[in-house]
Amino acid sequence: EVERSLRVLDGAVVIFDGVNGVEPQSETVWRQANKYRVPRICFVNKMDRPGANFPRTIDMITHRLGARPVAIQFPLGAEADFWGYVDLVEERAYRYLNGGKEAPEEVPVPPAVAQEVAHYREELVERVAETDEALLLKYLDGSAISREELSEALHRATISFKLVPVLCGSALRNKGVQPLLDAIVAYLPSPLEVPPVVGKHPVTGEEVVRHPTSDEPLCALAFKVATDPYVGRLVYFRIYSGVAKSGGLVYNASRNQRERLGRLVLMHAQRREEVPEVTAGHIAAAVGLKNTFTGDTVTDEASPVVLEPPRFPEPVLSAAVEPRTKGDQDRMDDAMRKLSDEDPTLLVRYDAETGQTLLSGMGELHLDIVVDRMRREFGVDVRMGRPQVSYRETITVPTRVEGRFIRQTGGHGQYGHVWLEVQPQPRGQGFLFENKIVGGAIPREYIPGVEAGVKETLENGALAGYRVVDIKVALVDGSFHPVDSSEIAFKAAASMALKEALKRGRPLLLEPIMELEVVTPGEFLGEVLGDLAARRARIRNIEGQNETQTVRAYIPLAETFGYATDLRSLTQGRAIYTMQFYQYEEVPASVVQQLVTRT
Repeated sequence: EVERSLRVLDGAVVIFDGVNGVEPQSETVWRQANKYRVPRICFVNKMDRPGANFPRTIDMITHRLGARPVAIQFPLGAEADFWGYVDLVEERAYRYLNGGKEAPEEVPVPPAVAQEVAHYREELVERVAETDEALLLKYLDGSAISREELSEALHRATISFKLVPVLCGSALRNKGVQPLLDAIVAYLPSPLEVPPVVGKHPVTGEEVVRHPTSDEPLCALAFKVATDPYVGRLVYFRIYSGVAKSGGLVYNASRNQRERLGRLVLMHAQRREEVPEVTAGHIAAAVGLKNTFTGDTVTDEASPVVLEPPRFPEPVLSAAVEPRTKGDQDRMDDAMRKLSDEDPTLLVRYDAETGQTLLSGMGELHLDIVVDRMRREFGVDVRMGRPQVSYRETITVPTRVEGRFIRQTGGHGQYGHVWLEVQPQPRGQGFLFENKIVGGAIPREYIPGVEAGVKETLENGALAGYRVVDIKVALVDGSFHPVDSSEIAFKAAASMALKEALKRGRPLLLEPIMELEVVTPGEFLGEVLGDLAARRARIRNIEGQNETQTVRAYIPLAETFGYATDLRSLTQGRAIYTMQFYQYEEVPASVVQQLVTRT
């Protein structure tokens, strides 16, 4: 959800807990925002809770996130006595009235904190001046910097990722929410301040630039699909240029299909506002786009462009699901189709060998939530089997192999002959097919058959039958028969050659490794580390803060089943953990033997 939203946003507000500061999930989201280069401002929430500490949270943003935060507010009062703030840009203090239910009133800066406020104000001016040459000269000369100059320079510094403004408040009691909305307008970019979006022409592959104006052709990116119980299938999209009109014809450049926009709605949380058209810079949802999915580009057919879609990791865990009654089978299939439409990291496939429906996702929790949604939203009661890890295979040495498929029957026979060069690729590079045929050794019309045979064979590796990844296959030579050759014959020849290459290439088994972060009271640190060691985890680092210890580690996904229950038992229910996919790595020899024997 966060990944695809950040792909289309121009700015973001990152909310931190005033007590806990930078939490594990905050780091994950911050890294995602860095990847998509989204300018952001920070809001330190829950300032009225016991233990809230504004300076410590800013310090954690600096050290744990590697950012350059700058406070533009200073909290007045602490914990239960939190009663207002000082606007450091305007140099004005405000008191919340009636527990935050009314607009705050302006009050003089309390003398008790005047010195501290002056220090924060000086730090704000100094940091902003460092980002702007003209302001820096004024600052060094000792000249006064106006509030307007300071605000405009901070706006430019935020957009260029030089600074991150930090505000504070308590959202539950509506304290600090209005100043936060004002800061969004003042410091985050408008669509006009964001660089023009760059895509590629779907046919020629040439670079195409779209500016955020209504005069240019339509260019929009679909970033989310949701099923609404009242209006049906909703496709959320961000318009980068042009105008989308209700009832108008559009072109899905990613899938080479025409579609008709139904109703257009602006989404306000649970409320929908129907509009006749949406212009550049807006985010809206459309009803009626049946063949548009997450990551597709919707454009004007006369001038198409394909934008880079958000990238999602491949599912790493699979489980068999089945309805409790035969009558629920069709409803379960319908529910899973809708859920996989919404979620690009959820895959549904039918295993013909076992007759089971397999659900693949990013982890145990992911699959549990999907099954729970099927019960709650679609009224389908399903049973889920024990999750299975999605292992992968690859090769370690390059090989050159020959594949020859000859069948002679009455009439036309079958003849296909190929030479393939197969070599390993760096981890995470995926599959690459290269056609190196010169001089017409194999006619061009048979090349797609060779590629199809290679791709089909990669689904079942030579070691334990898992999918093969990180491999490059080059078609370098071969021969054909003017009468007997066909695409099917070359597909079979390529499949035979690749099977031999996978056996000769010293196959290797890979397993998904997860990035794990455990936050535990210090007294249980020894038990947590001992348990992680037994699970083949590699400890990256341990950070201490008061009585809380944070352990970061890499752990094989296969060793994490039931970890939530075990962690609660070890720590009397006081520890928490977060986990996300890191990469595929080689499986130790002892584990390989077990897996190969089992399969």
